[in-house]
Amino acid sequence: MHKPGFEREERIQFEGDNYAFDTLAVRAGQRRTGEGEHSDPIYLTSSYVFSSAREAAARFGGEEEGNIYSRFTNPTVQAFERRIAALEGAERAVATSSGMAAIMAVGIALMQQGDHVVCSRSVFGSTVSLFNKYLTRAGIETTFVDPTDLDAWRAAIRPNTRLFFMETPSNPLAELTDIEAVSKIAHEQGALLAVDNCFCTPALQQPLKQGADIVIHSATKYLDGQGRCVGGVVLGSDKLMEEIFGYVRTCGACLSPFNAWNFMTGLETLSLRMKAHSDAAMALALWLEQQDGIDKVYYSGLKSHPQHDLAVEQQSAFGGVLSFEVRGGKEAAFNFIDATEMFSITGNLGDVKTTITHPGTTTHGRMSVEERAEAGIKDNLIRVSVGLEDLEDIKADMLRGLAAI
Repeated sequence: MHKPGFEREERIQFEGDNYAFDTLAVRAGQRRTGEGEHSDPIYLTSSYVFSSAREAAARFGGEEEGNIYSRFTNPTVQAFERRIAALEGAERAVATSSGMAAIMAVGIALMQQGDHVVCSRSVFGSTVSLFNKYLTRAGIETTFVDPTDLDAWRAAIRPNTRLFFMETPSNPLAELTDIEAVSKIAHEQGALLAVDNCFCTPALQQPLKQGADIVIHSATKYLDGQGRCVGGVVLGSDKLMEEIFGYVRTCGACLSPFNAWNFMTGLETLSLRMKAHSDAAMALALWLEQQDGIDKVYYSGLKSHPQHDLAVEQQSAFGGVLSFEVRGGKEAAFNFIDATEMFSITGNLGDVKTTITHPGTTTHGRMSVEERAEAGIKDNLIRVSVGLEDLEDIKADMLRGLAAI
């Protein structure tokens, strides 16, 4: 399997390791058609025409490479897959219709009835629902553990444990899990480690280099960067991704070419955006710690964060998402959110526009009261995805919120 890199019109494959991250973000995965186009084309076609019945038979039979049907072979989607694989240092990527479809693909394609998952308790609310409700119906059980407690990860292992799953930093409390340490625990059991890298992206963290077997993204977030499209992607070895590809091909959880094209353009500015998001979030977190009415700020860039040293070790920066607890309960949190003027009240994140939400009633609202309490998600918790507006304007909107509690 060749390493992902560049492809020219004559389809010469360049080694990705010869180029820096920012160069790969702009150039990796390109394949020109012969028309001389400079921008990546969008292949909006459902099927492909063959030169003969024999060629069609050879392609469907796997004897000849080429496009067949856009559910599983589309040049625009493949270009996005090659580019994000180059950035994550993966042998292969498989794009999906959403981030949750990517997690479902891992659960169904790589496990079977009777298998067991060890999962961080600090993950996206829909991830909890997927493992607790839908994978259970397929006979796959899940044990949730404290993401920061290595002994808890080890103690949860059963003879049938096949997958470890984590989200680091976590949504919404920015809890970190030691990727390298948990990967060793997983591999001792013969299990795989999957890491949701949505909050950091490969611009700030590359889990495969730290021992993970699989990386998952909701491309909807920072990979897009402008809140335009929904999509996901799974990355790892060619062997594992062949199973994921088989699931997507058969079950149809595929990414649209138009969305893939948007994600491709998003990747071109990923490094610049993540640095700007991180710088603004760091400044805002420090400022929030000094404000009356704020009980606690959750951001791994702060020295007050209990895992700050681990964040420095396994990330190159701290990302654009922070959470904080306001003085009071749910009503105080609602009043804060409603008093802002510029922020977008939405559950999405990773946008150039600052977004604000109340996790307990939105992104994690489907979790039970007990599950939220165990995960540390309180009624007075607010999550902010810091955008690229002027920092002083962001602070001014925060002050409007503080004045309302």
